[in-house]
Amino acid sequence: MAQSTSWPVLKKYDRHHLARIALPLGGIGTGTVSLGGRGDLRDWEIMNRPAKGFIPGGRFSGAPFFALYARPKKADAVTRLLEGPLEYFEYEGASGSQTSNHGLPRFPDCSFAAAYPFGQVSLSDPNVPVDVRLEAFNPLIPCDADRSGLPVAVLRYVVTNKMDTPLDISVCGTIPNFLGHDGTEGTSKGNQNRFRASDSFHGLYMTSKDVDRTAAQWGTIALATPSGTGISMRTAWKKIGWGSSLLDFWDDFSTDGILEGRKADGDDTPNASLAVKTELAPGERRTVTFLLAWHFPNRYTWTPESPEEGCCEGGACCDDGDRIGNYYTAQYEDAWDVVEKVGPHLNTLETDTVKFVAAFCQTDLPEVVKEAALFNLSTLRSQTCFRTPDGLLFGWEGCNDDAGCCLGSCTHVWNYEQSVAFLFGDLALKMREVEFVHATRDDGMMSFRVSLPIERAQNIAHAAADGQMGCLMKIYRDWQLSGDDDTLHRLLPNIRKALAFCWIPGGWDADQDGVMEGCQHNTMDVEYYGPNPQMNIWYLGALRAAEEMTRYAGDDAFADRCRALYKKGRDWIDKHLFNGEYYEHEIRTPGQANNVAESLQVGMGATDLSSPDYQLGRGCLVDQLVGQYMAHVCGLGYLVDENHVRTTLRSIMKYNLREGLGDH
Repeated sequence: MAQSTSWPVLKKYDRHHLARIALPLGGIGTGTVSLGGRGDLRDWEIMNRPAKGFIPGGRFSGAPFFALYARPKKADAVTRLLEGPLEYFEYEGASGSQTSNHGLPRFPDCSFAAAYPFGQVSLSDPNVPVDVRLEAFNPLIPCDADRSGLPVAVLRYVVTNKMDTPLDISVCGTIPNFLGHDGTEGTSKGNQNRFRASDSFHGLYMTSKDVDRTAAQWGTIALATPSGTGISMRTAWKKIGWGSSLLDFWDDFSTDGILEGRKADGDDTPNASLAVKTELAPGERRTVTFLLAWHFPNRYTWTPESPEEGCCEGGACCDDGDRIGNYYTAQYEDAWDVVEKVGPHLNTLETDTVKFVAAFCQTDLPEVVKEAALFNLSTLRSQTCFRTPDGLLFGWEGCNDDAGCCLGSCTHVWNYEQSVAFLFGDLALKMREVEFVHATRDDGMMSFRVSLPIERAQNIAHAAADGQMGCLMKIYRDWQLSGDDDTLHRLLPNIRKALAFCWIPGGWDADQDGVMEGCQHNTMDVEYYGPNPQMNIWYLGALRAAEEMTRYAGDDAFADRCRALYKKGRDWIDKHLFNGEYYEHEIRTPGQANNVAESLQVGMGATDLSSPDYQLGRGCLVDQLVGQYMAHVCGLGYLVDENHVRTTLRSIMKYNLREGLGDH
């Protein structure tokens, strides 16, 4: 079946290249459910933590799925899982296939088309009288973080009658109520499903009466449809063993596409099934839409003060001060409220998302660049990022399979990210607010990892040279993009302090010559000692950014000081660090600890300060020009000699690029 003509497509995958596809469906700071390449729902990461590989439900009791019933007039009905075939390796396991819903009949032909956040799965079978296309997305609208931060996955099944006779069809979605368990922690207990209806939506609402209401895994889920007719549902499946619960459902749905109710029978994780039945004329195409919404308010800090052994059963934390909450859950009462408030605006949300994605896809950038830029926006909507109820944005360095990795909106790691500033400038400014208002001490030391709640922001009392200098460049960038003079003037006192921190005794540039010589903790998770290109070019960029901001604010004295230091530093670096091919590291050891200012040494690779580990020396560092890159983004031009930069770029390729690593 062809792709949607209204949705842009950047990349297509045939049935032989679907295994590793997982397109996250969810908003900024809400968590996501991923659309798999064959049309399955995987990686249920909606309970305040990563959950790679987590699919709720048992092997034989019905993990999440959607199914199709189709019956031509005066002919036998067919029932299919609305997914493509399994990969060959998914049939293997200690006791057979471990893959969810592996025994259900599927469509043999499947393809995937994507332009994030849009994913389309096309399904066909010569023995099925319809073709099906699943269209799935979550709104992504630049300059509108709230409308890009909706806890909902939109799933549309477009069904086309291939026959010259009319037929009945029914599309059914099933989700187990797994509240209380996030794939790693917690236990489902006393979960309940009930049918809800309003003027606009009908569906199933999932709650729990026994999961601790303070647990990270406590919340609500809703599966709803705007369809007003042909609706049937189950709030539970029949509780019988050896896969017979699934068989009971399948036999029921396969009879006429209409579900009969079943009693919950005390099941702690009852399945919720919602079906929509309709008719198709010959050649007719109809769409059956579902909204999957969620609401999990209890996010906990990444720097808890309560001991781990003091945490309560089910993932609840005894110290309420460690619960920081979520911005998105403060906007809605529960998952059904999400359906009621988001659902009526889906057409506008989709239209605005299409405008952005289509405009981007139509640019003349190389396809590989467009794919890398667009598809990696999904990180912003993964569990890497979250917003607290006050609207502030925070981020891990990334995600492990079941937990965030490296806390604190780490300043030097987030130096490498640009999408937030250019797509959601208000969120970028909120990150700068965290850095300069909350994480910066009176002496100018900026905690390079922020503790939470925000009152604990400075608890990790260490600074990163590249991180702090990068933040100075980023506030300049964000001010330039926004034109927000009020924010600039509000942050300017701490902007000055953060730069002047370089000049403290034992600091990065203690002799104030425009060159960093001190202990420089950095993104390589080591400390460099002595002048090196990576830190010093960041420093030059920070000096230039501070010069521009303070001069604009009327502080010519500080601006002149920044300008003078910049010129001295630039000239020295070009003369002493450039070796004809690239910039190198002049190692200068501090000798003893009292020569290093407090908070500069994190202690990574520097146990012997007379001969510290992991120094670059004459090595050609691949990241040595990253500050120059940021300067171009900021419109600050070349920080060091342009010809040296060009030569260095060629040398980085010469000494660092390997076509293959098989013999490395």
